[in-house]
Amino acid sequence: MSERIDLNLKAGYDLWATIYDEELNPLVVLEEPVVRSWIERPAGLHVADVGCGTGRHTLWLADAGANVDAYDASCGMMGKARAKLTERSVRFVEHELPAPLPVADDTYDLVLLALVADHLADLGAVQRELYRVLRPAGQLMVTVLHPAMNLLGLTARFSHPEDGREVRVAAFEHTYADYVMSAVRAGLVIEELVEQKVDAALVAKAPRAEKYMGWPLLLAMKLRKPK
Repeated sequence: MSERIDLNLKAGYDLWATIYDEELNPLVVLEEPVVRSWIERPAGLHVADVGCGTGRHTLWLADAGANVDAYDASCGMMGKARAKLTERSVRFVEHELPAPLPVADDTYDLVLLALVADHLADLGAVQRELYRVLRPAGQLMVTVLHPAMNLLGLTARFSHPEDGREVRVAAFEHTYADYVMSAVRAGLVIEELVEQKVDAALVAKAPRAEKYMGWPLLLAMKLRKPK
């Protein structure tokens, strides 16, 4: 029996959806406070949560008064999100980047691409599409596993819920420069960059992160479309 299973994006996340919310993912622990701190007044915003997963950002944004369109390539992930959001007015769309989003130009005040970009081969095409759907002065927030972790061979992975084998979801080893320059070339303005390392505070919350002590785990970018 193989010690590792490699799956494509849809199959990987459909399987991961069965346990995603029960895991304490150190990357998510770092990422969520950063995103929330960047969105000061969600009420009234038209938001695209692209790669919504099980709805971790969609849920709090909808509760805070945002009008959210939630996109994901994984039916399993979206099914979990739908179950949480039955009483909220959220539009769910099965979609896989870099295919165009089914909306007009200049639709959204805010787009989230949260822990998705490392699964996308053509960052330039993705950034251009997200630029298209943003309104002038709209914001794009991109979070991703820090590319430094590629040096350790770390990509998106989880333990199989039945036999504990490592499951890896198809990903690309983009560099720091790839993420930054794809945004700049698409015409987006960088407002803030955040890198967060594994430290004692994170390990106290998510002990499995201890093996990566001192390594940068999160890269987050706050971008804006010019007026």
